[in-house]
Amino acid sequence: MTDTDVLVVGGGPVGLVAAIEARLAGLGAVVVEPRSGPVDKACGEGLMPGTIRALQRLGVDPDGHPLRGISYRARGHAVDHDFRAGAGRGVRRTTLHAALRARADELGVERVAARVGDIVATADSVEAAEVSARWLLACDGLHSTVRRLTGLEVTDDKAGRRRFGLRRHYGVAPWTDLVEVHWARSAEAYVTPVAPDLVGVALLGPARTGWEETLAALPELGEHLAGAPVVGSVLGAGPLRQRTTARTAGRVRLVGDASGYVDALTGEGLRVGFAQARAAVATLDDPAAYEQAWRRVTRDYRLLTSGLVAWATSPARGAIVPVARTAPWLYGTVVERFAR
Repeated sequence: MTDTDVLVVGGGPVGLVAAIEARLAGLGAVVVEPRSGPVDKACGEGLMPGTIRALQRLGVDPDGHPLRGISYRARGHAVDHDFRAGAGRGVRRTTLHAALRARADELGVERVAARVGDIVATADSVEAAEVSARWLLACDGLHSTVRRLTGLEVTDDKAGRRRFGLRRHYGVAPWTDLVEVHWARSAEAYVTPVAPDLVGVALLGPARTGWEETLAALPELGEHLAGAPVVGSVLGAGPLRQRTTARTAGRVRLVGDASGYVDALTGEGLRVGFAQARAAVATLDDPAAYEQAWRRVTRDYRLLTSGLVAWATSPARGAIVPVARTAPWLYGTVVERFAR
């Protein structure tokens, strides 16, 4: 049995950030993760300027492609907004993971290759995967085992509005330094340059969103990708919407996607997850303080993303880009809220 201060379940980016935060606070940290290599997932891979700053505070600065802003595009129309507070960065998820894991190793974070099947909690400790700790931070993603085991999961009853994500890469030189969001009839394509010869494309939409069918409905994007080799396989994720009754249960804290998720449409999941990890470590002795901090750091994400998803899944979906073009100040304000 390994003893430590903080047991982190889940070795993705948010889990590694939680462990790094614990070590920087002078606490012992163990990460339990069954996968040995870089953890990849279906995501847009665009890091907002605020996310870059959060990583740099932790001593992490991954390689990638500079991003100067966001572009919404539909039916030959576009509206762009350049970030006001510095550039973002397109970073392969595996590159980000490798950089975070190197920093965690440098700080002495221990890793255990295991899968959590149950949790044993007492008044002053919590045990899982042969590790005993004072606190457990559940960073095990959308389909969190810890969330289910602690009874904090809410079954989503809105099956008709469930959205899913797909992602693949193309071996082509980026044609822009913006994250392009191409709006099709029922899905969005997030296009993110991540290297001098590589572009990531993520599709967000309802169940059974087809890759080729969606690209066929986006001729501008299809023209850029025509003839480009596909790099790697298609990854999927979802359903994206996840809800919880609370973020704490005894000495367990839910962090990142495990704590609840709205949608990937606004592309700031990592920034919010990193902020939650920082708050969780800062409030380990006070679950009420973590609940309050969680609500504060996720407020903009929850409200704005919920509103945008409601609009995107309504009959008024086709008005999103025209309205953004008509009111660029409003579009820019929303982008800046997510870029912080």
